[in-house]
Amino acid sequence: MEEILVYFALKYNGDFDLILKALEEKEYVEEEDKKRMLSKVKSKYTTIISEDYPDQLKEITCPPFVLFYYGDLKILNKKCIGMIGTRHPSCYGRKATQTLISQLSHEEITIISGMAIGIDGECHREAMRNHLHTCAVLGSGIDYCYPKKHEEMYRQMKENELVISEYPLDMMPRKDCFPKRNRLISGLSSKVVVMEAHRKSGTMITVGFALEQGKDVLAVPGRIDDPQGCNELIAQGAKIVLKGEDIIEELY
Repeated sequence: MEEILVYFALKYNGDFDLILKALEEKEYVEEEDKKRMLSKVKSKYTTIISEDYPDQLKEITCPPFVLFYYGDLKILNKKCIGMIGTRHPSCYGRKATQTLISQLSHEEITIISGMAIGIDGECHREAMRNHLHTCAVLGSGIDYCYPKKHEEMYRQMKENELVISEYPLDMMPRKDCFPKRNRLISGLSSKVVVMEAHRKSGTMITVGFALEQGKDVLAVPGRIDDPQGCNELIAQGAKIVLKGEDIIEELY
């Protein structure tokens, strides 16, 4: 059954609804076609019926039937923190990210983010620099590095950390892939920390998923002339983060 799930994930490019429809309708699978499709897979994979599938994702709406990945899936067994933010951070946002992650360096945690330019990439980079585990959730196929400027980071994380995607092979990202990806970032995380964000952004889509999933949202305050997403989250009840200890307190 695991191979059937992977076959449908390959055939339908990881689309949850199309895979579900194929399963419900008991779509016929030709054995030779299945072998041919599976032979294309270079990455590792786990399915929703596999023993090593992340328990956190079984609790969310529309959990991926298949997760393709490179690296060590076991790092998701640690306490996982989602750390997200704008693609165009200020110097203040970058500095806050660097400072907070360095203050978490002695904790047994995994930093989850989306490998986008800006705050996401900064989170992965600082996590590795501070010897913390980190997981990138892609909005593209597992073998397609996006953005291209993060190819070296992508290579390092494949070898030493964890890169995952519900999308197979070298599928190019589509606009609708990123909001779907964001539900996995929040789904894998016990808490979500917003570093810097605009009111309407992909970051806020992730926040929406986190709240829907019952996850606590924490936010780093912004200056009055910075993007106001974080300040508005704090005004609405998100915990304010001024130091790494504020995050640690929420984990235990």
